[in-house]
Amino acid sequence: MEITQTTTATRNAPRATPQWAVDATDLHKGFGAVTAVDGVTLQVRPGEIVAFLGPNGAGKTTTIDMMLGLSQPDSGAVTVFGESPRAAIAHGLVSAVLQTGGLLKDITVRESLDLTASLFADTRPIAEVMQRAGISEIGDRLVGLCSGGQQQRLRFAMALLSDPGLLILDEPTTGMDVEGRRSFWNAIRADAARGRTVLFATHYLDEADEYADRIVLMSRGRIVADGTTAEIKNLVSGRIVHATLPGADPVAIAALPGVEDVETKGDRVAIHTKDSDAVARHLLTQTAARDLEITAQNLESVFLALTSEGDKS
Repeated sequence: MEITQTTTATRNAPRATPQWAVDATDLHKGFGAVTAVDGVTLQVRPGEIVAFLGPNGAGKTTTIDMMLGLSQPDSGAVTVFGESPRAAIAHGLVSAVLQTGGLLKDITVRESLDLTASLFADTRPIAEVMQRAGISEIGDRLVGLCSGGQQQRLRFAMALLSDPGLLILDEPTTGMDVEGRRSFWNAIRADAARGRTVLFATHYLDEADEYADRIVLMSRGRIVADGTTAEIKNLVSGRIVHATLPGADPVAIAALPGVEDVETKGDRVAIHTKDSDAVARHLLTQTAARDLEITAQNLESVFLALTSEGDKS
């Protein structure tokens, strides 16, 4: 099943709120000659929504596996709410929605939740988690007949059964269409508003930009940036000048002082520059450019810049 942890009576016992929901210190993990995680230190406060970003092979999933107790670090340590990952899972403090999971296709959505609930000593009501995951209307549908988005929301409902303090999502919307992604994140956001800590890995940068309180960016097994979306964007200097310019000459534009990169798409041109005023002045006085806009760096350009720097280093 997607969730294999069990809870105990101690789950509901009063306990002091720890400073960190996740406290990882100097984690290292290798697989043969490959170093997957190289000195990761990360603290997540209770109630934060943190996006975990990085290209393929950056070490995100390996780090998450160590947070879930699915893999042991070669060195370093990680605790969840002050406990070892496995103890935290045993106490129902953490659940996960992974990229794939053992959904039984020949039983219904409600039967899947009934079966998962049987693994716990204490759970939230099934009707409640179905409502919070947005699947109340498909309870009698066979899992195999559900869309990819509906199956992922079922995994979300399964993860909510133990009422965890920390919810870890590893590429939760992979394979979903745009509407499915929006619906899934609306459900996640509504639940996070109740005070739950959420840590999610995603390749969709717009998801991180829209839903995360904080972004942690990994490259080659290391954290290369950590902060709010605004702070992350400020790590890369310069702005982007957008304009409509039929027949634009990218080579000539790239030769202007301060220009770092030029992208063209049809009649639109996007110019990454350290001197947006000078570029705008040139376009408006020396060319037929119109519909000119100047914007800050977006998360995609920062992501590419920082991960490229990691590759070079």
